[in-house]
Amino acid sequence: MSAGPARIGLLRHGETTGQGFYGRGSDVPLTGAGWTAMRDVLAGGTVWDRIVCSPLMRCLAPAQAFAAEAGVPLAVDDRLAELDFGAWEGRTAAALMETDADALGRFWQDPLNHPPPDGESFLEFRDRVVAAWNDLAPDEGQRVLVIAHGGVIRVIRGRHQQWPLENLLSIDVPLASLHIVEPWQPY
Repeated sequence: MSAGPARIGLLRHGETTGQGFYGRGSDVPLTGAGWTAMRDVLAGGTVWDRIVCSPLMRCLAPAQAFAAEAGVPLAVDDRLAELDFGAWEGRTAAALMETDADALGRFWQDPLNHPPPDGESFLEFRDRVVAAWNDLAPDEGQRVLVIAHGGVIRVIRGRHQQWPLENLLSIDVPLASLHIVEPWQPY
């Protein structure tokens, strides 16, 4: 462990076999390209002291591999799962435009007040992600890699940068991207 402030790396999973909205209710695996992209982004970078991940296979499988290779502890936190898209799980935006265009438009314009049908509200999602973040509580100088989803990383980055919750969808979080949060602080 190095001296200095704690450092958190937020790594979004790579490309998956799923299409459309796949959140908490869709456990789709990574493609070969998704694995490669995640390995590439971590190559030659920070040495991590521990890894924490979402329970969904697209995060869990690489977390298990990376933790085993590095010889560091791995913790799985269910609260780091992606937003539950309810009735939209596994459906593409194009398909929804044909069957549920009004609801999809409301979600894109105001996700805070218009969650997916039978899905999770942004407030519930934020609260569980923030609770997981606060429980990370790294020691001084500790380096923690969190492998999670685009929505989870948007919540954390939004809180860290003090963005309003309704602006979360505008935070860019590409597949297999690494976002450093330093120093760690509770929200």
